[in-house]
Amino acid sequence: MPLRGWMVLATLALLLQGCAGQRGAQQATPAQVRATVVALMPAATGDREGWAADIQTAFAAQKLDPSRSNLCAVLAVTEQESTYQADPQVPGLGRIARAEIDRRAARLHVPQRLVEAALQTHSPDGRTYSQRLAAVRSEKQLSALFDDLIGSLPLGRTLLGDLNPVRTGGPMQVSIAFAERHAQDYPYAYSGTLRQEVFTRRGGLYFGIAHLLGYPASYEQPLYRFADFNAGWYASRNAAFQHAVSQASGVELALDGDLIAPGAIFPGATEQAVRRLGDRLGLRNPTIRSQLEEGDSLAFERTRLYQRVYALAEAAAGKPLPRAQLPGIELKSPKITRKLTTAWFAKRVDERYRRCMQR
Repeated sequence: MPLRGWMVLATLALLLQGCAGQRGAQQATPAQVRATVVALMPAATGDREGWAADIQTAFAAQKLDPSRSNLCAVLAVTEQESTYQADPQVPGLGRIARAEIDRRAARLHVPQRLVEAALQTHSPDGRTYSQRLAAVRSEKQLSALFDDLIGSLPLGRTLLGDLNPVRTGGPMQVSIAFAERHAQDYPYAYSGTLRQEVFTRRGGLYFGIAHLLGYPASYEQPLYRFADFNAGWYASRNAAFQHAVSQASGVELALDGDLIAPGAIFPGATEQAVRRLGDRLGLRNPTIRSQLEEGDSLAFERTRLYQRVYALAEAAAGKPLPRAQLPGIELKSPKITRKLTTAWFAKRVDERYRRCMQR
């Protein structure tokens, strides 16, 4: 076969590999994978063998490729989110939680004296809720407190409903809602709730790894997976698509990666901008909506909508446009006391990833 033919085949193979995501046959033995993780972790990390065993089990259970790049991606996120603590401490967490309770009470017009009286009630562990709140140092402790508050006190249900407001946990700070949606193949037996399991090292790593690597993407750099870890699957791909829609339509859009709001009935800003291109795209509104709804999968890139928008946008720009870019999202959380963004998070993780790869 001519050299050019071999080059075409090699390029095609690389593209297919990228689209296939992070799953693949594991060539290394479990012991080799664990040894690699130990070597890649910072030397000062405690119980590196334990961390390595939990990471290797998660990769094996999810049939993920334990390449150095994938392992370093996991280690970089873990270091950024918790500095290798299974249940990381958050400074001032009790004060933050109390402020959140007071905000909810004010929103529901619950008198402050009733809140104080409820917090002076003794909880199942013998301490008052106020005492436990003052002693809280980690999200695991806070989650357990809220579970008891919701289950034991009518006022707890009034303030919090059936929803524990602690939404992330574990060494990778993975979403508990994500874990609950992806628990069908969890390899460990456990007592208690899945929420409690997320706060363990093995559970937090398993679901964090699933969130980071458990979906196919055609990104050329792990930077965009790091952004997706913070903003949601395909947020970086979708933000680039929104940029292309802006180029083609002249409509300025927030590049947040949200093509359609969950449960939205009426078209949002991105859908409205795409509809303005409907005649030029040769697509009717129902088709536009149905293809935008594929924005949470790799299949979106194969839709006529995606391909035709880029064709229009690149003709208008006179140059190729990126298929991935960092979403423009400001991070909001009671724990965050300064202005941070998804781009900031992704770049910080990427720095750690590069250091890991150098090791």
